[in-house]
Amino acid sequence: MGIKSVLFIRRDNIGDLVCTTAAIRALRLKRPELKVGAVVNTYNAEVVRDNPDIDEVFVYEKGKHSSGKGRLRVFADNLGLLLRVRASRYDVAIGCGYAYSARLARYTFLTGAGMRIGFAPPGRSGRGILYNRPVPEPPTPMHEVEAMMRLVAPLGVMGPPPGIFMRPDAGEVERARTYLSRAGLKGNERLVAFHISSRKAVNRWPKERFRELGDMIGAEFPDVRILLLWSPGNSDNPLHPGDDDKAEWIMSTMKERPIAFRTKSLAELCAALSLASLVVCCDGGAMHLSAALGKPVLTVWGSTDRRRWAPWGVEHVILQKETHEAHSVHAREAFEALKLLAASREESST
Repeated sequence: MGIKSVLFIRRDNIGDLVCTTAAIRALRLKRPELKVGAVVNTYNAEVVRDNPDIDEVFVYEKGKHSSGKGRLRVFADNLGLLLRVRASRYDVAIGCGYAYSARLARYTFLTGAGMRIGFAPPGRSGRGILYNRPVPEPPTPMHEVEAMMRLVAPLGVMGPPPGIFMRPDAGEVERARTYLSRAGLKGNERLVAFHISSRKAVNRWPKERFRELGDMIGAEFPDVRILLLWSPGNSDNPLHPGDDDKAEWIMSTMKERPIAFRTKSLAELCAALSLASLVVCCDGGAMHLSAALGKPVLTVWGSTDRRRWAPWGVEHVILQKETHEAHSVHAREAFEALKLLAASREESST
């Protein structure tokens, strides 16, 4: 019997799922007749909202993302989700992760799919119970987009990856436009988005650097407004630490007050990023969302491996020092890089 349906399982962070959309699109282009599903989580699900390459989305909730439900309720809900996945009877399940994960392999097995694809454990390449179509792990570091393409190769999908994909919600985009207009954005002004948050401390650019860069932009480019974005919440929140305090400090100290947008959902963040001409950020989900939206990206990095996580498919500049600490990058360096990136953008559009 031929393959009629394929399920992608991507249960981790925003950027990981964004980078997987290229493999999903490649499969759709090669095999448009297949039913394509995806298992994602409540944290990253907005990435695949209205994705034309996906027919069915299953959303589960991690315990650390739950809203006071309790472990037993979360377990019950996720068990029900798995039963619905099994009832859908997918022919193929792909465990999407750059390296072998026993937990991911078990989940892929539990979907009930006849063909189960995923990266094999180190030192093993033969078929096993969990993955019966294992793929060798990349021998050397490669971009996440390219690594995910390896997982669709057993289905006959090969060649250069297509672009990553993200479609912002039209209603959220219109609401973001209204918000910016009420905040004083004029029709002739360009937006440069600053997303100031990053999950890892070593990748966080200091608030003082963002302030300095904003002041430099304001002094030289009077037709540019800064759109300030961040992960909402208090920095001491153990589950979802945020940067409300950092954002408030930048707003109160920047010479030209930026437009601050405290996005409460991933949908709002995507809408706001879609309206920017250029994005300045640290390594993280916002960087990959910006790339998926086709935005030029200036990103300040700490310890991230650029071979795996560089912004895919867009003009970008990565500022990273040998110290592998984001705070080692100075605002003046970022400003000069931003000017070059903006000039390149203008040349390519003329």
